[in-house]
Amino acid sequence: MSRLSVQLPGLLLKNPIMPASGCFGFGEEFADKYDLSILGALVDKSTTLEPRVGNPSPRYFHSGERILNSVGLKNPGVEAVLAEKLPYLAQFDVPIIQSVAGSTVEDYEAAVAALSKAENVKAIELNISCPNVKQGGLQFGTDPEIAADLTRRCKAVTDLPLYVKLTPNVTDIVAVAKAVEAAGADALVLINTITGQTFDLETRKPVLGGVTGGLSGASVKFVALRMVRQVASAVEIPVIGVGGIETVDDVLEMMIAGATAVQIGSANYANPMVCKEVIEALPVRMDELNMISIEDLIAEMKAEIRG
Repeated sequence: MSRLSVQLPGLLLKNPIMPASGCFGFGEEFADKYDLSILGALVDKSTTLEPRVGNPSPRYFHSGERILNSVGLKNPGVEAVLAEKLPYLAQFDVPIIQSVAGSTVEDYEAAVAALSKAENVKAIELNISCPNVKQGGLQFGTDPEIAADLTRRCKAVTDLPLYVKLTPNVTDIVAVAKAVEAAGADALVLINTITGQTFDLETRKPVLGGVTGGLSGASVKFVALRMVRQVASAVEIPVIGVGGIETVDDVLEMMIAGATAVQIGSANYANPMVCKEVIEALPVRMDELNMISIEDLIAEMKAEIRG
């Protein structure tokens, strides 16, 4: 192992950096800018059983470092991802973490089972920040029992590690984290976007076509850091930190909070080279801070957090 490499259940990553789902598509837009093989892993766009056209426009609102998105899980569906997107990504020496979403438990099960068969998919990321149509639109991730049931049932249809991505839009994220850990999750990813809204002063109407949207950007980091530390203190499985990461210092701060690896999300929009730049800056910054290796930092923080 190199000084940058980290271990996640079922995966050995060359470094702890990966793009977050939804902010990197399926890699095509970035592959002409740098070799995607340098990434620790690549989390592709959340994929549903059937294609989705997403929410009506406008889907994005930018205000400085703050971003609201209301994409609505637009994706080509499982069949197209298996036939086109994953074969395209097979040219790169990088493990694929396949993000999966759905509207019913059965949709999730079918999508997880199908996508797990792709040779270059090495883990499944379960996006549970989705409306459960059988529960009146309540997000799967807001109720510990529902989240645990979904985790258990998806775990039963795949041989791959299952990483569950948690929503921050809850009163007690630790309760949800512990429930999905008990249900068999191999790792946790947090946080997803925070629900927000904005209005047009002239029309007095919501700006976004989907009315509400997911808040991301640099300011979200402080919420993510707090939740990563809370969850890392309460569970035994690894935590992958995401939310507001833009710089190498953000990466290291997230790992000090308790993350084993990190995902970079909205920063890819403003700077398509951000993942590459952070990976290259990591050993230099580690030298300045007298850090021997990422694994040593993880072990040090785990000992401190667990007491």
